[in-house]
Amino acid sequence: MRFEFSTATRIIFGPGTVREAVSAAASLGNRALIVTGGTPGRLDSFFRELNVQNIECTSFSISGEPTIDAVLEGVRIAKDVRCKLVIGCGGGSALDGAKAIAALSTNPGSPLEYLEIVGSGKPLTQPAAPCICIPTTAGTGCEVTRNAVLVSPEHHVKVSLRSNRLLPLMAVVDPELAYSLPPDITAATGMDALTQLIEPFVCNRANPLTDALCRDGIRRVARWLQQAVTQGTNFEARENMALASLFGGLALTNAGLGAVHGFAAPMGGMFPIPHGIACACLLPFVMDANLKALGQRSGDSDALARYEEIARIVTQSPDAKAKAGVDWIHMLRTKLSIPHLSTFGITEKDLTAIAAQADRSSSIKGNPVKLTQEELTSILRSALRGQ
Repeated sequence: MRFEFSTATRIIFGPGTVREAVSAAASLGNRALIVTGGTPGRLDSFFRELNVQNIECTSFSISGEPTIDAVLEGVRIAKDVRCKLVIGCGGGSALDGAKAIAALSTNPGSPLEYLEIVGSGKPLTQPAAPCICIPTTAGTGCEVTRNAVLVSPEHHVKVSLRSNRLLPLMAVVDPELAYSLPPDITAATGMDALTQLIEPFVCNRANPLTDALCRDGIRRVARWLQQAVTQGTNFEARENMALASLFGGLALTNAGLGAVHGFAAPMGGMFPIPHGIACACLLPFVMDANLKALGQRSGDSDALARYEEIARIVTQSPDAKAKAGVDWIHMLRTKLSIPHLSTFGITEKDLTAIAAQADRSSSIKGNPVKLTQEELTSILRSALRGQ
């Protein structure tokens, strides 16, 4: 057995830890580009403390998915004001944007030279600018991942900038920052976290370290996600979901993902569907298809036992079979009122194109079984109908 484990240089977790990012930032330089999401107000006190430390802050907002052009604009601003560090504060879009800006501000050339799928996929050769990531949602785990997902509107797809050089210098996870997160975003990001725990657990590159993180994280989501949605200021629920999200980020970075994320990338590039909702809609159908394909073609696969273990964790039943886990996720999606795929304009005529792009994605390479184009299209058709 051989595996590697990579993560941020330093991870700080706990209530009030956002304040610790101030002294860390002060040690890195006196000019910072602050990359935020659409609602940066929850970090006002943090910004004030940066100013007290005589750190000159320039704000840059990424309110939706980070596009290649948005990242280029952030790089331009960072260079114009001679920023010494980049701080990402917000959801996955802000954090991925911050990591991409930090990397591309020190590596020459066009982003297309380094992007997967639509670009040349060249390696980043220069260290990124120091980057601190502070998540305000619990789902993406972007604060500890070595990739940044960007939208290429020209190609109608989401693609990754991927390198160990994208790993942040520091990840600061303060569960209290999620108190004001609306229920629908809490639900969607929570389902993203669950997907990013299940897929690395059953994928073909799982290892003992990621297994431990996934088992613990799945248990936390099953116990606490619904409470985080209905009781937004319940600290125990927010803390457990923040941990689950962190564990998912660590797991996917070091093991991989699967077909859910293989679908989600092209789907998010073609339609205005939030990533967490795409994952929630697809997850049970991908699990069901994987179980059938594994049973038909790889009956001795360890993934079959792992799906049964997932079912036992989420149902809290020691005798649960794998199908019970699929049913439980269907039930959870319904309870959380996750919108259907059709809400975002996806129709039957789009399924073949989505399936074809999914089959070329990097994420699907980690799926525990190779799915045919017919199987991929069938998953999408079932997810579109919601049954």
